[in-house]
Amino acid sequence: MAGIYIHIPFCKQACSYCDFYFLTRGELKQPFVDALIEEIRHYGNHPISDETIDTIYIGGGTPSLLTPKQLKSIFTALETVFTVKPVEVTLEMNPDDVTEEFLLKIQDLGVDRASMGVQSFDEKLLQFMHRAHDPIEAVDALKLLQKANFPSYTADLIYGNPGQTMEMLGKDIDRLLTFDPPHISAYSLTIEPKTRLGKQVELGRIDPVDDDVVADQFDFLYQKLSSAGVEQYEVSNFAKPGKEAVHNSNYWRHKNYLGLGPSAHSLYWPDADNAQRWKNRSNLKSYLEQDWDGVREDEESLSLSEMAEERLMLGLRTKWGVSKKQLAERYGYTINNKQEEWLKKQQEQGQFTSVDDAIILSKTGLRIADYLIFELISRRL
Repeated sequence: MAGIYIHIPFCKQACSYCDFYFLTRGELKQPFVDALIEEIRHYGNHPISDETIDTIYIGGGTPSLLTPKQLKSIFTALETVFTVKPVEVTLEMNPDDVTEEFLLKIQDLGVDRASMGVQSFDEKLLQFMHRAHDPIEAVDALKLLQKANFPSYTADLIYGNPGQTMEMLGKDIDRLLTFDPPHISAYSLTIEPKTRLGKQVELGRIDPVDDDVVADQFDFLYQKLSSAGVEQYEVSNFAKPGKEAVHNSNYWRHKNYLGLGPSAHSLYWPDADNAQRWKNRSNLKSYLEQDWDGVREDEESLSLSEMAEERLMLGLRTKWGVSKKQLAERYGYTINNKQEEWLKKQQEQGQFTSVDDAIILSKTGLRIADYLIFELISRRL
């Protein structure tokens, strides 16, 4: 089993915080779709085409800027080249693109999970983020999702914004919960250097929010979502039981995945000593030239020890943690005495829990997951 990620590199405008690869040149959408179909066909000669595809994630950018006809041609190409038996097909969309007709047509194509970029219901915060939608469009889009009876969907929220009070965050959460969403992704605002927001911070026009305030906002969000039955299963992801994102969870478990489109990443691990990772260049012009070997960059072969450390970094950010038995059998990685002693001490302090042979971060541990994971790995050296 393997997954496919497709990057759609188009947006109406640049959000202030976003450093993903995209363009606003809508006239290139059809040439891109034509090239994407050729890239899909190219992988018919790759060993990954022998695997059954059980998850598809169409992200971006803004996939909802494509027409249902363009999306249909992409799905047709996938089904021609790969054995597609999906358990989850996700498509990202922005509220201002959503219509009842669009939702019905993408469901007919097999999309059974929507990812809605809400971010906030506050007019001023949406303007600060430079989002293309307004609060009314966000509410209307969520109503349409309910009406369309999507089997599952997720909505994004961003907290830790300059000027965002706890009251404002509470209103955002409460409003989203009125729709009883099965899944919520909640991200702390990240300031990336080359973004509009990053430049404003660099020029001293905006001050980043204090870390303690961000932590308090996360605790507040965690409590409200948990009380509503939407439980944290990864540092930034919350879901009702059984509604966790399958595609993303497979990333964290090192399942093979193929990335298609500019800037997309891939991982192919056919046997123990042969893990391969690569990335498509973040350049639509070169992508449209359809030199599929030339479009790759950052190609690397990863050792078992590198994969083991990455498994720890990804898996310990989830509620499932990482199995010591799996680390030993799949990665040849055993937790040494120094690490065991440190884990025991951290467990006594409430940072870790243990179920069977799994290493699992507690709720308090997840708050400082990156630090604890680094400390654990460093004790292996």
